[in-house]
Amino acid sequence: MGATGMTGASGGNPERALALSYAPRAGRAALEALLALDDALAQLLRTTREPALGQLRLAWWREALARLDSEAAPAEPVLQALAREMLPKGVRGASLVPIVHGWEVLVEEEALDRDALRRFGEGRGGLFVVAGTAMGAAPSDPLAAAGQGWALADLARHLRAPDEAAEARDIAAPLLKEALSRRWSRNGRVLGAFAHLARLDLRVPAGEAPPVGAPHRVGRLFWHRLTGR
Repeated sequence: MGATGMTGASGGNPERALALSYAPRAGRAALEALLALDDALAQLLRTTREPALGQLRLAWWREALARLDSEAAPAEPVLQALAREMLPKGVRGASLVPIVHGWEVLVEEEALDRDALRRFGEGRGGLFVVAGTAMGAAPSDPLAAAGQGWALADLARHLRAPDEAAEARDIAAPLLKEALSRRWSRNGRVLGAFAHLARLDLRVPAGEAPPVGAPHRVGRLFWHRLTGR
């Protein structure tokens, strides 16, 4: 596997809590359930050293998510939250499976070339598209571009190989620029906030930790909340 220390959407991060506060009340729990899924998949990769075992564990998640459409959720907190919060909003368990496929790229590929990174971004970044459905985001909200850019910007900070990290950043930058060139709807604004954080992360030199909670970052989120820009 080409990545280590994956953190999903950075659970426990105060910027994440601030961004989540922008979600519409009726959809916040659904987004939290989706981010918990992303965190669980990140933790799976972080704790798995054998690719074959990683594939088996990811296959379990794929099958379990698909079964949410026909069976009661098993006694697993993430799956129970998804069944409780997402299914009533018309989101099928099968629509979550591509997120797992995205993470699976990191297990299947010994080296992450541009094509592999794009497939990762499209899969994991699909979380934004599903979240937009659950929260009633507007059709004009650039969910796919924002999700892919967010996924790749986060990945870039955790890749061992500098050339792969640079490639991930190179793909993420124009996606985030596109996504943040538009005005976001009120219901989609939380996802725009995550995209803004990802774009700010790209401005941090490789190898340095983002200055979480810095005034300019918090101020950027507040402006987005007010204007959608």
